[in-house]
Amino acid sequence: MSSGVAPHERLLSLDVFRGIIMVLLTLESTGLYEHLHSASQGNVTENLLIQFFHHPWNGLRFWDLIQPGFMFIAGTAMAYSLDKQFRAGVSWTQAFRKALKRSWWLFFWGVLDYAVQSDGSLAFKLWDVLTQLSFTTLVAFLLFRSSYLTQIIACIALLLLTELLYRFTNVPGFNQPFTDQQNFGNYMDLILMNLINKDGWVAINCIPTSVHTVAGMMAGKILIEKKPIQWLIWAGVITLITGFALDLTSITP
Repeated sequence: MSSGVAPHERLLSLDVFRGIIMVLLTLESTGLYEHLHSASQGNVTENLLIQFFHHPWNGLRFWDLIQPGFMFIAGTAMAYSLDKQFRAGVSWTQAFRKALKRSWWLFFWGVLDYAVQSDGSLAFKLWDVLTQLSFTTLVAFLLFRSSYLTQIIACIALLLLTELLYRFTNVPGFNQPFTDQQNFGNYMDLILMNLINKDGWVAINCIPTSVHTVAGMMAGKILIEKKPIQWLIWAGVITLITGFALDLTSITP
């Protein structure tokens, strides 16, 4: 079915990036990686196939890049969408209402994805990538019309906030900043959901991973503006900030 957008108006690299991530996620949902990894035990392909699984804690593998990549392309796509809306005469208020509606549905489907447990019981969980994206989408939208410098400062502030929350909140029993099951992120999960994820995922990871969406949005704006010199400068800054955000999100999944 046609999307209604002429091929020359689309960013093909974004379509390819999105397609690769979707294929990788689809293969993961089939259990293919688990079967291949089981079959690779003890041979030379084991170290390769282990890259398709999250690192248990405080580390980084190829699969740990998938969520940040997903967040990044969501920001890039948002830049193109908002640019098109504003050029068509859509007001900021109208665009904001649309963004709110989108975030609500992302949150709804993210919660629903985890709602039904294997035993048939219901649960309220905020660990799905869609619930994370519902937050990061709004952050990126609110920063869209700001200057690049303001966006950079906002990204740094989000990363510093994460560091401060983990290092200095000092909640009894959850005062080990980067120790699995004993950190501030785990404490907030108890407050929000009365649960702690055994794999270390935390809901407030939406704070540092917002930087990935904002960075993607900035990259989209730079590509739209088509300013080579500016692109080189800001692309370098975006790469550095995205790297710092990736470091935080790999330590605190």
